[in-house]
Amino acid sequence: MMGKKDYSERSQMEIVSLEELVPKNHLVRKIEDAMDFSFIYDEVKELYSDFGRESIDPVVLVKIAMLQYIFGIPSMRQAIREIEVNIAYRWFLGYGMYESIPHFSTYGKNYSRRFEGTGLFEKIFVRVLAEVDACGFLDMEQVFIDGTHIKANANSHKYEEQVFLKEARHYEKELQEEIKKDREAHGKKPHKEKEVLPEEGKRKVSTTDPDSGWFHKGEHKQVFAYSANTCCDKNNYILDFTVTAGNVHDSTSFWELYKRMKIIEGATYYVLDAGYKIPAIARQLIEDKKIPVMPYKRPMTKKGFFKKYEYVYDEYYDCYLCPNHQVLTYRTTNREGYREYKSDGKKCKDCPYQSQCTGSKDHVKVITRHVWENYMEQVEEIRHTKGIKEIYQQRKQTIERVFADAKEKHGMRYTQYRGIAKIKMELNLLFACMNLKKMAIWKWRKKWGAKYNSLNTLFYRKMVFIIRDITAKWFQGIAPETILSTV
Repeated sequence: MMGKKDYSERSQMEIVSLEELVPKNHLVRKIEDAMDFSFIYDEVKELYSDFGRESIDPVVLVKIAMLQYIFGIPSMRQAIREIEVNIAYRWFLGYGMYESIPHFSTYGKNYSRRFEGTGLFEKIFVRVLAEVDACGFLDMEQVFIDGTHIKANANSHKYEEQVFLKEARHYEKELQEEIKKDREAHGKKPHKEKEVLPEEGKRKVSTTDPDSGWFHKGEHKQVFAYSANTCCDKNNYILDFTVTAGNVHDSTSFWELYKRMKIIEGATYYVLDAGYKIPAIARQLIEDKKIPVMPYKRPMTKKGFFKKYEYVYDEYYDCYLCPNHQVLTYRTTNREGYREYKSDGKKCKDCPYQSQCTGSKDHVKVITRHVWENYMEQVEEIRHTKGIKEIYQQRKQTIERVFADAKEKHGMRYTQYRGIAKIKMELNLLFACMNLKKMAIWKWRKKWGAKYNSLNTLFYRKMVFIIRDITAKWFQGIAPETILSTV
């Protein structure tokens, strides 16, 4: 018989509490049980005066923002609308069924007038990470570093061309000292000291958000964006991050992140992608007793020409041997830190491999070798070590999974804020929410999963004893009716 729902229940009066309406295994319950948010009061007490009208609870303001990021709600305005009708969200904030939720502009005003520049969200991120560490969930023997881009809140058609001065490389001083030693070791005079003027370049600068950078990669749409270089552990907990303009290369923004990361005890393996595979980074990691795990990088050689690895380097005689067994001798070390090895043009003129070797008019083949190339060779040796391939393959389960979840589930694909300071504040809270969500789920499983597993174990053991008893009585010839009556 077809049933029909009686919609009079809509107006039925019932006595019920929020505590009874929120499911026992709801995520907000797990988060509330996993973290004590009262520490926020101590962090913000200096931001409030001792007189005047009572403000909205600062913990409530932070929790509202957390709900937005944890559940991937696109905007604060939408988050407030969701909280108004969601019983679980009201329970999490401590608001009753008929209590009015703060206006969406309230958070924005507190964000810009009170919290901005205080480091509050950074402190929340650090506090959550400390709680994760206290629970024993961090596994930092292997750390994974990578960068991702966040689309800026800027019109890609509103920009102006500006001339800028290129900054010196982080390792420039050490590199020049190494070049000087290398030239002296080869009997060459040091480069003449000259006034080094900063190089100039041109770039597009957004008139909407000048802190962002023009980003284009492959066939991707060209937009203004920010770049977030992020580090996570083996269990996908985010350890630290840096934010730069979208046109800053990963190998440049690496140094600020590594400066903070290298003090972590126990971090042995640094797993990086090909964007970080440069001699300076390889040298720094090896000098600091770290193990760099980097992938194979295909040579940037023109099609039809010999690859660089087809020329054999002789370390003892400091020269290269070409595929036709001719010697390329050392000539000089340039200002960029590359040794130049050149062939004899007279011998190469009639070489049968000339079309595959060089296209120069004087038939001279030039091969360059960085003064820190030996560190790159050590990286290659490490890459072929047993177990390293498996460690590198974990990137797709760790740092790449972090970025995928952050963009698909927590709204990191785009930002509604402008300015690098606000982007840092946003990411501090977003990454704190991601760590908090994972920690809450893990703590809940640790607390209740063992209980459920033990109950299941007792149930199965009891069932085994019952089946054994029934089987024994069956073989003794006892009637089935008698057996069933005793179960």
